[in-house]
Amino acid sequence: MAILSIRRLAAVLTALSLLATPPARADFAIPGFELVHTVPVETVLAAPDLRGPVEVWRQMIDAAQREIVIGQFYVAGRPGEPLDGIIDRLEAAVARGVRVRFLMEARGERLSEPATLARLRGMAGVDFRVLEFGKLSASGIIHAKYFVVDGREAFVGSQNFDWRALKHIHETGLRITDAAIVQQVQAIFEQDWQAQALLSAGRPVPPLTPAAVPVDLSRPAFLLASPRAWNPPGVGDSEEALPRLLAQAQREVRVQLLDYAPLSYAAGRRPFYAVIDNAVRAAAARGVKVKLLVSHWNTEEPAIHHLKSLAMLPEVEVRIATLPPAAEGFIPFARVIHTKAMTIDGELAWIGTSNWLGGYLNNSRNLEVVLRDRAMATRVAALHEQLWSSPYAEPVDPLRRYPKPTKGEPNP
Repeated sequence: MAILSIRRLAAVLTALSLLATPPARADFAIPGFELVHTVPVETVLAAPDLRGPVEVWRQMIDAAQREIVIGQFYVAGRPGEPLDGIIDRLEAAVARGVRVRFLMEARGERLSEPATLARLRGMAGVDFRVLEFGKLSASGIIHAKYFVVDGREAFVGSQNFDWRALKHIHETGLRITDAAIVQQVQAIFEQDWQAQALLSAGRPVPPLTPAAVPVDLSRPAFLLASPRAWNPPGVGDSEEALPRLLAQAQREVRVQLLDYAPLSYAAGRRPFYAVIDNAVRAAAARGVKVKLLVSHWNTEEPAIHHLKSLAMLPEVEVRIATLPPAAEGFIPFARVIHTKAMTIDGELAWIGTSNWLGGYLNNSRNLEVVLRDRAMATRVAALHEQLWSSPYAEPVDPLRRYPKPTKGEPNP
């Protein structure tokens, strides 16, 4: 108990020292990428050198001159919270002649806040469409969270179009001005936009990529996406690339996720999905240190049993992060770790929108950005370490029976 208290005190003191440091924008060796991070309010966590999504999104939208395209899982605002201000900025952009196209997942309608959905649908100058991605890829969804402004800059990250993602959830994303990757993100939007139009007209949508074309992993920066069959030419396949990246690890892999399990989803079943788990275990078998940090939502059965099994490996550590409740009381689907990021050997960073389960890298629309940039990898690893060593993270206990996590409704 004394050791734990000392560790928590050290974490608090470290966070306070970071808060006392004058904010300075983090610089990275590869131009064209800015790390954007949501620090959950009412925690000892801090990232004074990184901008938050509210500031970045406002700046990007305010700079739009021709068009903004947006792809999202769902939408959820709340009066008085920053997301409603972001929608105000979209409305102002439309008023000055900017075209806005908004594409949302059909299954996200039930997760959306009705007032936010109605506002976007009713906004003059916004072409709001809904795509049932499962008609393209069995059980798949649009899970990616991204937008592109004027075809010259993009945002890709774990932040949903949700007020909670801007304030009460641990999130990480990238503002991208790298021309090649921005064009690829735009091409993904155009592919899905066209698919929605074809499906609405009752016409078939031909797959784009019948076979995997391995991406060159030595490139300094590249975009990955899923599912493979619906990736535009030149965009790498996430499911194919992730195991190869893990196979390159020599010393250490740090991973942060909402959920991890070698399971998928299919008609009420949880079939085995070994692609990622095999790659993680193979890295550990080579002596690579693996530090896996997941959210407390990952303690559901049967996923928790797989986490316990993974934690039994000599080279693997698994910790579960639980954020404290908000001062205002329970907030549904908030106060959780939602970042999806990985670093390898302090040299490579992976920042994306996928959880590491079946159904994400193989069936659903997701985006991942891979950067071979030591400065970026170091900063992403520092975010991981800050949470890993914080009072909110605990090693998974193989003998503990974890309660069912509270997500949408408080436990009675």
